[in-house]
Amino acid sequence: MRTFQQPTMRDGVVGGDGQVLDLDTAVKDGVLGGVDGGVIGGGGVAEKLDLKKMIEELDLAEVPSVFICPISLEPMQDPVTLSTGQTYERCNILKWFSLGRYTCPTTMQELWDDSVTPNNTLYQLIHTWFSQKYLLVKKRSEDVQGRASELVETVKKVKGQARVQALKELRQLVAAHATARKTLVDQGGVAVISSLLGPFTSHVVGSEVIAILVNLTLNSESKTTLMQPAKVSLMVDMLNEGSIETKINCTRLIRKLMEVEDFRPEVVSRHSLLVGLMRLVKNKKHSSGILPGLKLLRSICLHKEVRSLIVSISAVPQLVDLLPSLDPECLELALCILDELSCVPEGRLALKDCENTIPNMVRLLMRVSESCTQYALSILWSVCKLAHEECSTIAVDAGLAAKLLLVIQSGCNPDLKQRSAELLKLCSLNYTDTIFISKCKLTRTIQ
Repeated sequence: MRTFQQPTMRDGVVGGDGQVLDLDTAVKDGVLGGVDGGVIGGGGVAEKLDLKKMIEELDLAEVPSVFICPISLEPMQDPVTLSTGQTYERCNILKWFSLGRYTCPTTMQELWDDSVTPNNTLYQLIHTWFSQKYLLVKKRSEDVQGRASELVETVKKVKGQARVQALKELRQLVAAHATARKTLVDQGGVAVISSLLGPFTSHVVGSEVIAILVNLTLNSESKTTLMQPAKVSLMVDMLNEGSIETKINCTRLIRKLMEVEDFRPEVVSRHSLLVGLMRLVKNKKHSSGILPGLKLLRSICLHKEVRSLIVSISAVPQLVDLLPSLDPECLELALCILDELSCVPEGRLALKDCENTIPNMVRLLMRVSESCTQYALSILWSVCKLAHEECSTIAVDAGLAAKLLLVIQSGCNPDLKQRSAELLKLCSLNYTDTIFISKCKLTRTIQ
């Protein structure tokens, strides 16, 4: 529900000089409408526009308080006035009466007459005000649609700097207006813009094209077209060499292309793509690229065929070392990626060989979220199973036993508790009962 200030005067409007005007004067002088007489098109246009439709479609946050029903705090569509002089939306005040309340909701005065009188003057003012706003928005929308169509035609006809300028303006329109995005999709603009990507496309043109495409709703046909090797190669080049904005747009677009049902993993099985992604994720100078980079890397990790290639570019130690500096959302994504990589032998070995894997995973247990605990626990299980004696000892010395007891005693899901119990049992095999119990002291966890 929108929140508005309740009316503080009886059917009055404050003029520009602070003088309180009655509604007749406000309509006549156009104080709230800003139009001659407060009626658009001499009454003809205003009568054709449905007030309810205008209110719903505009959904304005700032509406003059005199237009607002004190009961619902919503703009009135059928204002009626009581004997007290207070005005309400008809359905709201009738509902108030139906509950046996024969008082004025605003003043709480008892009503000597419960009849309601249509406030036609206020209705006219409300209708005029919303009509002006509605027609202005409609005109702007039509202007945007027309300009978007013109720019698509311009892009087809011109080349060089003229094309770049047209693309820049189109990018700005698409980013700012839903109507421009719809126009491009409905009038075949996606195919025109997509055709500009190719092996001989300059990065200047490519970056503008990708910035446009990433904001559009692409159908399966458009996505299939954009997954052509030459187009993907250009995206990968720009991911490695473009500005931070272009790199982020490339990751978003590639991730969008991966959503098709018949997606082929070989499209993203590119060494240069994965290297560019890791550079983006590690770029602390431009941290805005970390989240989109991790999101794309996670999407790629879901395809088993690519996991070994990801491990081969030393992604595991880089991600493990990055964990302490990540915010919760990025941290969960990074842990999910590492968990997926632990499903392949190369990934498990890389996790075992990274000296910060176990300390970082133990530290994260019961620290951020249940999902993070689940991923960290799964990774610890994979590592400890791989090299039981070596890794279990390191993990227990890092405080794992005490953390596992906390998980078991917590209110987390049963599967997590079961995995914790199994890992605790695995770790205990290297110790006598007395020594292992001493390792489980909760003071170690606090430290």
